[in-house]
Amino acid sequence: MLSYVHGASATPLLGETIGANFRNTVARFPDRLALIARQQGVRWTYAEMLAHAENVAANFLAAGLEPGERVGIWSPNNAEWALTQYATALAGLVLVNINPSYRLSELEYAVNKVGCAAIVTATRFKTSEYVTMLDILGAEKLPTLRHRFQIGPETQKGYRNFAELMQPAPAEARAKLHAIEATLQMDDPINIQFTSGTTGAPKGATLTHHNILNNGYFVAEAQRITHEDRICIPVPLYHCFGMVMGNLGCTTHGATIVYPGEGFDPLATLEAVAAERCTSLYGVPTMFIAQLNHPDFAKFDLSSLRTGIMAGSPCPIEVMRRCIADMNMAEVTIAYGMTETSPVSFQSSTTDSVERRVSTVGRVQPHIEVKIVDGEGRVVPRGQPGELCTRGYSVMLGYWGDEARTREAIDPAGWMHTGDLAVIDEEGFCNIVGRIKDLVIRGGENVYPREVEEFLFRHPKVAEVQVIGVPDPRFVEEICAWIRLKPGESATPEEIRDFCQGQIAHYKVPRHIRFVEEFPMTVTGKVQKYLMREAMIAELGLAEQKTA
Repeated sequence: MLSYVHGASATPLLGETIGANFRNTVARFPDRLALIARQQGVRWTYAEMLAHAENVAANFLAAGLEPGERVGIWSPNNAEWALTQYATALAGLVLVNINPSYRLSELEYAVNKVGCAAIVTATRFKTSEYVTMLDILGAEKLPTLRHRFQIGPETQKGYRNFAELMQPAPAEARAKLHAIEATLQMDDPINIQFTSGTTGAPKGATLTHHNILNNGYFVAEAQRITHEDRICIPVPLYHCFGMVMGNLGCTTHGATIVYPGEGFDPLATLEAVAAERCTSLYGVPTMFIAQLNHPDFAKFDLSSLRTGIMAGSPCPIEVMRRCIADMNMAEVTIAYGMTETSPVSFQSSTTDSVERRVSTVGRVQPHIEVKIVDGEGRVVPRGQPGELCTRGYSVMLGYWGDEARTREAIDPAGWMHTGDLAVIDEEGFCNIVGRIKDLVIRGGENVYPREVEEFLFRHPKVAEVQVIGVPDPRFVEEICAWIRLKPGESATPEEIRDFCQGQIAHYKVPRHIRFVEEFPMTVTGKVQKYLMREAMIAELGLAEQKTA
C-alpha cells in the first residue's frame, strides 16, 4: 500500500464567501453570544457583531478603500481584530496579518511587499510601541499607506480612531457595500499571512475565502463543535490558529469566541475557561505547560472542558496525557498543518484512542489529499518516511508578488510541498518525523535559521554564522547561533543579543550563542547542522522531548 490518503467525506465543502457564511450564521443564531473579549468587557451577540462589522466595512469603503486593496492589522488579540477580519471579508478587502512582535525592518518589509493601503494598529503592546514605530518609518518609507486607524482611547495625529469605524456608515457607503458583496467570489484572495522563508525574506501566503472558511469549518467539525460550544482562544489571531481555526471555526457553527486577554497569560486563560464555562481550549504545547504548572491551577473548575486543539509545534506526549487527565479535555485533538494550507491537513478525532491522539497527528482532513514522496518525487510505501505533500481546497493561491517561490512550493499538479518529513501508517495515521526545510519552531513561532543568519551577518564583527534549534523544556525548541568572528575581533553573547534588540522579533533572538573557529563540514563543503545540534545538546545537558 502506498503513502497516499484522501479525505473522502459525505459533508460537502462550503461554496460561499466568509461574509455570506457569517450572515447565514447570524440568521440562525442572532441572539447567541458570538464574541466575549474579557479584557475589554465585550459581550456581543451574533446580531450585534454583524452590525459592527457592517459599519466597519462600509466605513472602510467611505474612506476610499476599494475591493482588492490590502488592509494590514497590527495588534494583539481584541474585539477590533475580529471586526477587522469580518469587515474586510464583507468588503472584499484583503486582510494582511502583521505579527505583533515585528520590529521596524520587518514592519517596513511586510507593508511594502503587499502594498498595504491602510493599517489598523494598536497603540502599543508589551514593549512594542506600534504607533511610534509607524511614525518613525513615516510616509516616505511606507508610500502605499494612505490610511491609519488606531485602536483604543488614544488618537495620534495622522490617525483615525477605530471607534469611528464602528459608527453608522453613510447610506451611500452601505449601498456600495451590499453591491460589492453581491460580486464577491469564494476564490477571491481575502487574507495574506507572512511566513518566513529559507531565503530570509518573509513570504506572503495568499489565502481565499474558500481556503480558510472551509478549514475553519472542518477543524471545528473534528471537535464536534456546535452552537452550544464556547472556544477559548489564547493563541494569537495573526496566526491561522487564531483567526481560522478559532474565529472561523466558531462562526461557521454559531459557537462563542472567547478571548482571555490581549496576549497569552496562563492565569487569565484558566480564569476565562472557568468563568465562561468554555468547552474547547486551543494552544501550543508551551501554553498548556504554563497552565498545568501554574501554582493556582488546582483552584479552577475546568469541568466544562471537553475538547480542544494542541498544535503549532510538536506536542510532548506527557503534556497531552496531562491535558486529558488534569484539564478534563478527554476529547482533545492534535492538528498539523502550515499557513500555506490554510492551515490544517491532519487532525486527530475525538474518538481516536488516547494512544493514537498522543502519538500521531491524526488522519487526513476531509476533502484533502496527501502523499509522501521520496527525493525523486515517487510515492513511498506506507511506513516509510518522505516529504509530505498536500493537494486540495486548502492550498494557497501562492506567495504574493513572488511567482518564482510559488512555483518552488506548488508543483504543476497542484501539490504543496511542505518540506516536512512524515510517515503514514497502514491505518492512515500520520507522524511528523523531521523537517527538510531548516525550520525551528519555538513555542509555536516558526523561525527559519536563514533569516536570523542573514540578520546577524550585518554585525560588523561577524564573519560567518549558523543558526540551529536545540531542545528546550519550556519552548520545545530554542534558537542557538554558532558565530565565527572576523580576524582580530572579540565579542560577547550579550553584545550579539543587544544588536538584535528592536530589530528582529524577540523569539528570533538566539538564546544560546557559541563563538567558534570553524563549523563541522562535509567533504563537499556543506555545514552539518545536526552535528552542531548534537554538540549543543551534550554541552548544555539538554534532553530531547518525545513528541508526536
